[in-house]
Amino acid sequence: MLFTQDLALPWYFRERHVLGSHHLPKEGPVLLAPTHRARWDALILPMATGRRVTGRDCRFMVTRTEMKGLQGWFLYRLGCFPVDQGRPTLTTLRYAIDLLGADQQVVVFPEGRINRTDEPIRLQQGLVRLAQMSTTSGIPVKVVPVGIAYSKAIPSAFSRAAVCFEAPLVAEGTGRAAAAQMSEQLANRMHTAEQAARQAVGRPLRSH
Repeated sequence: MLFTQDLALPWYFRERHVLGSHHLPKEGPVLLAPTHRARWDALILPMATGRRVTGRDCRFMVTRTEMKGLQGWFLYRLGCFPVDQGRPTLTTLRYAIDLLGADQQVVVFPEGRINRTDEPIRLQQGLVRLAQMSTTSGIPVKVVPVGIAYSKAIPSAFSRAAVCFEAPLVAEGTGRAAAAQMSEQLANRMHTAEQAARQAVGRPLRSH
């Protein structure tokens, strides 16, 4: 935390904005659903949601390929755990549900990959499925849409960064129809959050 929050981020980003923080629950199980625009996301998000803000860490669900070598060691220290996004196992989902049951903050990038374009947000189903499983397990989780933005598509030194939170969603119902409806709502709120974050860094997001 000392290295990332007090040294790396202040040195690399001359401005760091946090918007909509009143939407971030300070207790209870939380699923954070951020846009994924750069590898810096894993450091920027804890700045706005981590232990110094909410009293708890962010537990990132990341792909297995990212958990290799030096990067994997670093991600492990950040609280990450691996998942096969194409075929998430019940063991991994169960571990995430256990974290939520312990009132942790679990982070899932629902787009599944870094996307630096301004194309409409398209979500994979893993996060919504996790929210549904958590609710049916008696753990009513709040899903918080998050927009992360940078003043440049590929962040460079002395650029600007912003994080914006939108109103949380809760999983209602089960099955594909309910999942599709929630995915649509989540994508719309993530887009709204990203619009606000992009505006804050002086790089407005084009309308869709």
